[in-house]
Amino acid sequence: LITGITGQSGAYLAEQLIIEGYRVVGSSRDVKFANKHGLRFLGLSEQDIDVVSLNLDEFAIVVDLIDELRPDEIYHLASPSSVARSFQEPVETTAHIVMSTINLLEAVRRVDTGTRFFNAASTEMFGECEHPADETTHITPKSPYGVAKAAAFLQTRNYRDAYGLLAFSGIFRNFESPLRPLNIVTRKKVSTACRIAGGENMELHLGNTHIRRDWGWTADYVDAARRMLLQDTPKDYVIATGRDHRLTDFLDLAFQSVHLDFRDHVKIDNSLFRPLDIGLSVGDPSAAAAELGWRATLQLPDVVKAMVDADLEQMAWDRSRKRPRTRLGIVA
Repeated sequence: LITGITGQSGAYLAEQLIIEGYRVVGSSRDVKFANKHGLRFLGLSEQDIDVVSLNLDEFAIVVDLIDELRPDEIYHLASPSSVARSFQEPVETTAHIVMSTINLLEAVRRVDTGTRFFNAASTEMFGECEHPADETTHITPKSPYGVAKAAAFLQTRNYRDAYGLLAFSGIFRNFESPLRPLNIVTRKKVSTACRIAGGENMELHLGNTHIRRDWGWTADYVDAARRMLLQDTPKDYVIATGRDHRLTDFLDLAFQSVHLDFRDHVKIDNSLFRPLDIGLSVGDPSAAAAELGWRATLQLPDVVKAMVDADLEQMAWDRSRKRPRTRLGIVA
């Protein structure tokens, strides 16, 4: 069972599991209105995946589904993904992340079939770090999103320790792909660069461009989740590339890929600054390398190139058919 299967990580994970021969069931809050562009982009159809409606905030519904499916593995990936938006919607962000996680954990405990449970945690729960964050780093979040992810992480660990659940958390740093939604700044940067190169007259409005982040490739990160659930002893791992880059490095790579200078097209917008921000955030994946045999296969230049290539291909596809950009959800 993959919660949030229509998101970028859910789609890439579903692809990997299907290749390995799994029957995959994915959940979405409302199947009828779910955006399945990412699944189709990876060549997955309804014949490959059973997608069911599931409100993760409703405990009774969650228990019924777990009891019906009795899955061997659960990958809990459904979550709000915008740190910036969490400042605008702290109640909704916290309620969904915390309640969805504890509802799934408690359902697994009650049904009691030995299900392996994966929780997608985030290094946002560590806040500002002077050194690369590892599994022992102190939890000091600086956003409602980080606080909620910290609570879900601690819940997962508590259920493992108190009830013996086979529960793991992957403490993910930023991961990117062409399936990132447009409300996330990294996808916004790539899409805007490609659209400007395609002849559109527009500016890219950004907040704080002085931050440094550790960006990886989504397919690498879900591979780490997969490796974790193959372990006999449940444990938590930081999943990251171990390298940090400036936000302006990301901009430079995206705009240079289409022969533009980002300085000519970016405007700093004070309204986009967060009440609190993290200047530097990078992860230390040493434990994952040593114990899971996992390493990031793509670094930032490769990740940005893949995103740009996908957007340019999408634009060419649309122009050839004279239709609006919808295949990857580039235009709502």
